[in-house]
Amino acid sequence: MSELKSRITKGLRPLQLASLASITTDGLPWTRYVMIGGDEELVLRCATHLGARKAEQIRQNPEVHLTCGVLSPLDMRPYFQVQGKAEIVTDAATKDAFWNPSLESIFNGADDPNYGVVVIRPYRIELWTPPEMQPEVLEMG
Repeated sequence: MSELKSRITKGLRPLQLASLASITTDGLPWTRYVMIGGDEELVLRCATHLGARKAEQIRQNPEVHLTCGVLSPLDMRPYFQVQGKAEIVTDAATKDAFWNPSLESIFNGADDPNYGVVVIRPYRIELWTPPEMQPEVLEMG
């Protein structure tokens, strides 16, 4: 694993707040907050209600962009810009693997028929490290 990929993996693994943008049916960007978590392959996941606007937008256009990493304006640490393709996944194994207690206030368990997982496969990740004004870029196929 490259040193850059290792740093990106470390930063994207923990469950964290992110701003996720998808494309509306009118071709315009739409952004919302989500809690994302990543894995060793840099695949990112967040929960969705299957009837949510985001789920419909992703079904129609899988291109997404997310920003994450900075949790406080008082702690300007490295952050990420991620471009990728998303899909809505509803199989039991994926839902069970992503399930966590924070979802209990929204869904009635991992087997809730309204619960799905947005799986994002990045093709470009930018790692921004303030005060640098140029990102380090990881391109993936």
